[in-house]
Amino acid sequence: MRTQRQVVDYALQRRALLAEVYSGRVGTMEVCDASPYLVRAAKFHGQPTETSCPVCRKEQLTLVSWVYGDELKHIAGSARTPDELDRMSSLYEEFTVYVVEVCRTCSWNHLVQSYVLGTGGLRARKPRRRTAAE
Repeated sequence: MRTQRQVVDYALQRRALLAEVYSGRVGTMEVCDASPYLVRAAKFHGQPTETSCPVCRKEQLTLVSWVYGDELKHIAGSARTPDELDRMSSLYEEFTVYVVEVCRTCSWNHLVQSYVLGTGGLRARKPRRRTAAE
């Protein structure tokens, strides 16, 4: 069970950047700059979408979820599948997920969404004992 909160959507930023690319003010080499690590993470940990790449239009985009948080220790900064996120949301109190869309053909990438997951105060508190006067 996911408990998404503090959701930030970057659709307006994406749309503005693509308008700059389509008008020619920004070159495709400036926006198609995904690191090899990100492209590899898209291949092994990504979630395929039905949306085609807005730059090359050759391949469907892949969503990659990156996790960060103090409590995560050595797994912070790694890509995770949706199943792993579900499992982690019940194990850790709070961590941030950044979802990036990636084209494995032209290396387009853009931050799509960020949100916080975890138990974060959702665990049931122990009922306090009643006194004899109550």
